[in-house]
Amino acid sequence: MNEPVSIIIPAFNEQLGVAAVVKDVLRILDQHAIPGEVIVVDDGSHDGTGEAAYRAGARVLRNRSNRGYGATLKTGIMAASHNLILITDADGTYPVEYIPELVAGLETADMVVGARMGKNVAIPLVRRPAKWVLNKLANYVTGTRIPDLNSGMRAFRKNIARQYFAILPDQFSFTTTITLAMLCDNYAVRYIPVDYLPRQGKSKIVPWDAASFAVLILRTATMFRPFRVFLPIVGFCLAYGSIKMAIDMVRDPNISASALGAFMSALIVLLIGLLADGVALRLGRLHQNVNGVPLADEFTMEETPRVVASRVGR
Repeated sequence: MNEPVSIIIPAFNEQLGVAAVVKDVLRILDQHAIPGEVIVVDDGSHDGTGEAAYRAGARVLRNRSNRGYGATLKTGIMAASHNLILITDADGTYPVEYIPELVAGLETADMVVGARMGKNVAIPLVRRPAKWVLNKLANYVTGTRIPDLNSGMRAFRKNIARQYFAILPDQFSFTTTITLAMLCDNYAVRYIPVDYLPRQGKSKIVPWDAASFAVLILRTATMFRPFRVFLPIVGFCLAYGSIKMAIDMVRDPNISASALGAFMSALIVLLIGLLADGVALRLGRLHQNVNGVPLADEFTMEETPRVVASRVGR
């Protein structure tokens, strides 16, 4: 692609690794003749992160206080000079050699994610059970298979990301939310296997962040696919009420208050789900009227099976 790209690197106390990452990114852009810029957003670091990034050749923005991973990405995206955006981390975990493939993938997709499925993946074992559970939940909500829900290396277009800024969190769940939102809106999301190397410095993610990620997935589902959340609850209430009523009829001709309460709960939750679905449908139509629908590519015989297979739908 001849279109220039803005590489956004959020950084908080990453003095140990940010300079090497910036130099490697600039080297890759130069080797592959990719026009663009490298923006490091220093999220209120207490060390020399900003200075190290600047000396390495990056354009540096600095938050006056620590605002969070998502807020830092939003700052970088809004300040980017180009519509093509690629984000990566400042700790050296994502190999920069994948940048050309991720950027080129935007010719046939709306977002290209570097899925941590390569031969060399160093994800701590303590995080893997929570990641598996969250992935299963996200797969259920979107109705698709998501190889990597919250990879921090991905390419997309600025005009697509901006429309979701109001719902994108300021913390680490930025990448999770934009993945769910784009899949629910039927954008084409493509996954490219990448390696994931041991990081430089200390991780900012703690184990109990998994609970907030789960709540976030359910909240996003309520905004885009509310029946995925409400219908299972309705089914549970109906099943409980039916079983309780059958037991009551055997013991006593009268139906207990708990059975009636279960049926009433099912009705109330169903009505709330219908209301949420109507709101989501209305907002989706407004979104399409303002921003347009995802673009369709003209099919040609030269289109490879890999590209066709990467199309993600409802």
